[in-house]
Amino acid sequence: MKIKEIVELLNAKILCGEDKIEGEVHSACGCDMMSDVLAFVKEQAVLLTGLCNPQVVRTAEMMDMRCIVFVRGKMPPAEVVALADEAGIVVMATDERMYVACGLLYSNGLSGGSVVNG
Repeated sequence: MKIKEIVELLNAKILCGEDKIEGEVHSACGCDMMSDVLAFVKEQAVLLTGLCNPQVVRTAEMMDMRCIVFVRGKMPPAEVVALADEAGIVVMATDERMYVACGLLYSNGLSGGSVVNG
């Protein structure tokens, strides 16, 4: 799924990385616990979260994620957006709740990806 499709499906506002919205993502991970995100397999993914701190960007960068979606109308601080921009990660915000946002992406063909066991 192209990142621009995520923007449309979630009626999201792009906060940085607009020049990268033609990029593809192949799976999604919805989570507020960054330790759980680390159990997610690197698959050119999008991270959906309500957590608005620099650790989200650092985790997404470590997992080679291409996009972060802040849900529930959360707006990350400018330093978080700047950190993501430096890392080349698209950041957007949506008013949708996590459950609805994940459901919309899943029902439109974005998979849940794989989880590392152990």
